[in-house]
Amino acid sequence: MADKSLLIGDIGGTNARFALANRAHPGYQDKVELKCTDFETSVDAVRHYLTTVGVPVPDAICLAAAGPVVDHGIDVTNNHWTLSTASLASEFDLDSVRLLNDFEAIAYSIPFIGPEDRLAVGAIQGPDLEGRDFDIAILGPGTGLGVAGLCNRGDAMLAITGEGGHVGFAPESDEQAELLRILRPRFGRVSAERLVAGSGIENIHAALLELHGGEGRLSAREIGAAAAGPGVAAEAVRLFFEILGQAAGDLALTLGANDGVYIAGGIAKRYPEVLADRTFRAAFESKGRHRRLMERIPTYLITHTQPGLLGASFVAQELVAGAA
Repeated sequence: MADKSLLIGDIGGTNARFALANRAHPGYQDKVELKCTDFETSVDAVRHYLTTVGVPVPDAICLAAAGPVVDHGIDVTNNHWTLSTASLASEFDLDSVRLLNDFEAIAYSIPFIGPEDRLAVGAIQGPDLEGRDFDIAILGPGTGLGVAGLCNRGDAMLAITGEGGHVGFAPESDEQAELLRILRPRFGRVSAERLVAGSGIENIHAALLELHGGEGRLSAREIGAAAAGPGVAAEAVRLFFEILGQAAGDLALTLGANDGVYIAGGIAKRYPEVLADRTFRAAFESKGRHRRLMERIPTYLITHTQPGLLGASFVAQELVAGAA
């Protein structure tokens, strides 16, 4: 294990981040961020990274990417790359190759994220996960709405992944019902992701403009900038975090994530003060007969800069240990 070079990566629609996993404990070094459009294939990007850090051939590869893992491959969302374990194994003459969904990698990072890399949302502080069985959930609005779960039993830790961002949106107020009424003709079926994602905040804002007779559609970043003052933008941001709270609570109930729900992604990190107010947490707890259960579940904002790489480093170590 001490002599192994463990290549890890976290690949999104625009950028690919590569690093070498630490050999003794979850963590990484020599991180390099590349533009995906600069490389025709993922193999080309990997070869460029290895040349940059002076590693001829890795002993194992573990790559996380945005998109579901199907038949040991990933068609990366909003990206021209296609990842394949067979292709990577052949190109680098390896037996140890693993592909992860990006939220699967984030899930595996959670037990190794310290208090300095997370922000409690609400007054509830959960116990340390180390050395105990647990069930947690992770979700994050970005290009889409990613979700995952992580459970630990003894020495066995398993991530649970799926396309939970595509569950149907269920309004919980008259105002939200009006949003659904406006968005349904446009989309047909309105999923949670249609409201809780970068495009989702734009959809909310556009629907509010239609409701209130306003004009001037804005991008997600423009809505965020305008939300500091009163008006439709501020209302759109409030509704966004309210619906995010509802989705987080639904996920906690679905997975039995009684040990915590973790919020990932750049959108939430841009609005920590909005996330910290009562809107998100009140929506999270508002689950009728299960309110008392929800009040006991801690919620956190992940502030670690690269949780996907951290989680991939753990899986890379497990991959090599299992092959030994």
